Amino acid sequence: MEEFKKEDITVLWDATKCVHAGYCVKLLPNVYRPGETPWVHTDCASKEDIINQVSQCPSGALTIKQQ
Repeated sequence: MEEFKKEDITVLWDATKCVHAGYCVKLLPNVYRPGETPWVHTDCASKEDIINQVSQCPSGALTIKQQ
């Protein structure tokens, strides 16, 4: 499980659940950059946009943890 912090939330990514549907990259390409390390750049979108995108992850690989 990888963690990426943004204000009072943390984006969690579980690689074992990811089906690579690409919703994250298509919806927020400035945030999700496969091939880079780290590949999630939470500073490139609002907290609200990130929460909205994570809610659309079809596999549940991306989740939000409230601080």
